[in-house]
Amino acid sequence: MAHKKAAGGGIRQHKNPAGKRLGVKKTHGEMAQPGNIIVRQKGTRFHPGIDILLAKDFTLVAKKEGKISFRRMPKNPKRIIVDIVS
Repeated sequence: MAHKKAAGGGIRQHKNPAGKRLGVKKTHGEMAQPGNIIVRQKGTRFHPGIDILLAKDFTLVAKKEGKISFRRMPKNPKRIIVDIVS
């Protein structure tokens, strides 16, 4: 006979937290108003360009009204820059 109960009880260990709703909220060519969130991210996967603010939690926010533009840097193609183009 076993002297201990079977270990089971894994239900408490496997909690699935809610998603953080990260990602691109407005795409290339869309119009943005001042204060619109363009990208929610952890870290700088997308970098701020012309008329874009980088918030404390790395969210990219539009500073003024205009079309959104995503571009890559010529010398560093891994870096994606987000701009507002009038």
